[in-house]
Amino acid sequence: MVTLMTTYAVLSEDLEKRFGKVHALRGLDLAVPEGSVCGLLGPNGAGKTTAVRLLTTLLAPDAGRAEVAGHDVARDPAAVRRAIGVTGQSTSVDTDLTGRENLRLFARLHRLGGAVARARADVLLDRFALGDAANRPARTYSGGMRRRLDLAASLLTRPRVLFLDEPTTGLDPASRTAIWDVVRELTLAGTTVLLTTQYLEEADQLADDIALIDRGRVTVRGTPAALKAEIGAYAEVVVADDAALPGAALVLGRLTGRPAALDAGRRAAGAATTDPDLTLPRIVRELDAAGVPVVDATLRRPTLDEVFLRLTAPEEALA
Repeated sequence: MVTLMTTYAVLSEDLEKRFGKVHALRGLDLAVPEGSVCGLLGPNGAGKTTAVRLLTTLLAPDAGRAEVAGHDVARDPAAVRRAIGVTGQSTSVDTDLTGRENLRLFARLHRLGGAVARARADVLLDRFALGDAANRPARTYSGGMRRRLDLAASLLTRPRVLFLDEPTTGLDPASRTAIWDVVRELTLAGTTVLLTTQYLEEADQLADDIALIDRGRVTVRGTPAALKAEIGAYAEVVVADDAALPGAALVLGRLTGRPAALDAGRRAAGAATTDPDLTLPRIVRELDAAGVPVVDATLRRPTLDEVFLRLTAPEEALA
């Protein structure tokens, strides 16, 4: 029998980091297979950005160990830097330079020769649909164009591992979709991507695997589909008038065993359920028996947003 060994592009074990009295990472364990996209999610202050800064050698860990592209981040940070590309939360382009000048500058900073720098800059400008604007100052670019230029700069060295920290924050839907397409192309070509994002739809679209960080450690790990299945289904009812909303919430709470979330603006009540026997006809019958006038009722799989809210809710809110 042949055993296939998984090769990890990013690996951390018991990673810890303190900032004074703040314990930012409390034993972070992470394993990202080569050629995959790992979505790193968590509430604000959970430790996502600290983890990225440690893995990209911008910070040193206080305890534990980590490897990126086979190199120890503490013992051989230079080798790690040669193997990675990083796009941070804000663009790093020089707005006084043209798009082409920016890429050539970054290429020379990476010690690429002049001819190689020019060739790679031209290829990336075309790949990111910036060819027509290549000779314009970056200050004339839209936010989406600057973000694409920043991402292009991180790919000049053809990195084995790409770190994307909130890559589409503040972008319009068209620009966000364009960056998603680039990420998909990169992973098809074998690049490993570690993605932090506040957009749950983005993680749902791109991530092969999701690691949920809370209080400095990974608390939940799985594919988007597996995480949704763990939560179960989501029942939602829209009622005819405001007075019926409390009654709908009571029925849903009794059927699902969980407090219903209310959306007064839509006159809707919703609750997650892991009961495989709960059906939409049963929900409608129970509402009818309780005298709740229903406009619409659905029973569907939860979105990743609902999974995130459920898994990061304080324990007392789940009681």
